[in-house]
Amino acid sequence: MTAVTARALTVPTDAPEADGTFAWDSTTMVLVQARAADQAGTGWTYAPGATSAVVQELLAPVVTGRDAMDVPGAADAMARAVRNAGRPGLVGCAISAVDVALWDLKARLLGLALHQLLGAVRAEVPVYGSGGFTTYDEARLAEQLGGWVHGQGIPRVKIKIGEARGTAEDRDVLRMRQARRVIDDAAELFVDANGAYGRAQAVRVLERVGDPRITWFEEPVSSDDLVGLAQVRAAVPADVAAGEYAWDLFTVRRMCESGAVDCQQLDVSRCGGITEFLRAAAVAAAHGLEVSGHCAPHLHAHVAAAVPNLRHLEWFHDHVRVESMVFDGTLDPAGGTVRPDPGSPGHGLTVREDVVPEHLVR
Repeated sequence: MTAVTARALTVPTDAPEADGTFAWDSTTMVLVQARAADQAGTGWTYAPGATSAVVQELLAPVVTGRDAMDVPGAADAMARAVRNAGRPGLVGCAISAVDVALWDLKARLLGLALHQLLGAVRAEVPVYGSGGFTTYDEARLAEQLGGWVHGQGIPRVKIKIGEARGTAEDRDVLRMRQARRVIDDAAELFVDANGAYGRAQAVRVLERVGDPRITWFEEPVSSDDLVGLAQVRAAVPADVAAGEYAWDLFTVRRMCESGAVDCQQLDVSRCGGITEFLRAAAVAAAHGLEVSGHCAPHLHAHVAAAVPNLRHLEWFHDHVRVESMVFDGTLDPAGGTVRPDPGSPGHGLTVREDVVPEHLVR
């Protein structure tokens, strides 16, 4: 590798957005490029702009000069380099972005699509539409869900609940019922509380809705509360999911061993990139669990195609918007799947350098 660089881009949302525990009006992408020979590999993460400084100061020095074919070796070197900085948070996001860039670079140097290099087990990756923010009114919710289900034929969609840290139960129940009216029986309904509820409250809210067709209950309580997740899991018919904040294999192992989830979520932009995603998926498989890719759909598409125990991938509204602005070569989820292009080297995306300056954080 001859160079590793990082840039931060911020893109405003198309409307105010919130979930059960957080509100935002923009999304920041940290874009990393690694170079060798005449090729550039691209990776990214969604994290504060300071992540780019972690890449430049801690990671680029230990990656530059390494053999571009030795991506696992580079991943190990990065993990060692951040010992005193701490792995979770910005550092984990930085490692993830560099790791994806290195895998993309290797695939391009070899003239292979990334999922072919990783060893694909499927040609198509199932996705679910994800958005339904607590800030949406009934009309906006109907427009988004209807577009996914009736417009694009996506057979599973997710909305946010747990509004105002779980203090708006009546509106949560109302919005779940509204969502069901929009999608009818044409799709599964998933809900995500982002850890906003207490243990008993999470069970109560789902019972109040009385919809057995809600098949996915994400972070009903904090993902740090493994006992609480397990209690909710035992009490509701929906599958309980968590794991988007799993920063390393030890977190994944603890979550799997605790019986806290029916499906283990993993986020390639946080867990350590593709290298660690593959290892974490194997840990989940050893516990009889499927995995689901969290957000950043174009980051996940190729590695998702290479994971035997994959359930699906989140087609997240914000990240789809950003990735469609920043890259050429984005995927089409029509019919409920995305298909990585076997004819395009790497992950098949090209940075639109004409768009970057407009959003660059200086």
